[in-house]
Amino acid sequence: MVEQARPLPKGKKKRKKQIPLSLPRWVWLSLGLFLFILLLLLVRPKEPKLTTISFLTGEKAIPADVQKVSSSHSVGSSQWNLILVNRWHTLPEGFQVELTQLRNNHAIDSRAYPDLQDMMDDMRTQGLSPLICSSYRTTADQEKLFTDQTQKQLAQGLSQKDAQTEAALLVALPGTSEHQTGLAVDIVDTSYQLLETDQENTPVQIWLHRNAWQYGFILRYPRGKTQLTGKSYEPWHYRYVGKDVAREIHQSGLCLEEYLNDTHS
Repeated sequence: MVEQARPLPKGKKKRKKQIPLSLPRWVWLSLGLFLFILLLLLVRPKEPKLTTISFLTGEKAIPADVQKVSSSHSVGSSQWNLILVNRWHTLPEGFQVELTQLRNNHAIDSRAYPDLQDMMDDMRTQGLSPLICSSYRTTADQEKLFTDQTQKQLAQGLSQKDAQTEAALLVALPGTSEHQTGLAVDIVDTSYQLLETDQENTPVQIWLHRNAWQYGFILRYPRGKTQLTGKSYEPWHYRYVGKDVAREIHQSGLCLEEYLNDTHS
């Protein structure tokens, strides 16, 4: 007499017979997760490295780039006068500079001071009235400027992300400002001290645009170079690079990023 199969109790399902694995299940799961992460790392596009900075708003964020430069422009220099600091190249960790104090609590790298003094003296001799309105800044100074500019953009109705993106065009992120190198100065005409594009029409700027290179300074953020410099046109911002380099940049029409890419590639 053949014994009939007994029905399963209600609520219980018949289990399928499993084929034993040669390795424990957790090993296979770990291996699969590892391969998935590895695949993500391989296919993820590489972007210029940026340092995340904590702002006074309490958020940790980096504004979206206006337009990222290609990796071919990721150029730096070991020469003190050619240090590259922009939104893609942060100030070296532990950076220090010896400063010479100027009037009105301003300061500049002591090695650039003699040429700056000569340039200012020559302008005044010719009847011009130049005024240095910004020079060396500490990290705290730069962070406050950026935060203030972000708040202005927020007041105009922009989102936090868009406000920081717009602010980054006008004020460099802390750690990415040339003013922190001690090699940059903002110079305006005493008769017109607004930091806006009309500054280019003042007698001081007309003279500087023609002659600053002779003293080792370049117009750091010229027109049409925003995608390379990461900054909007600033007719008042001058950067010391030394007389030889300034002459080459003036004659070529290149910005500093382009010059370094051509000479160090």
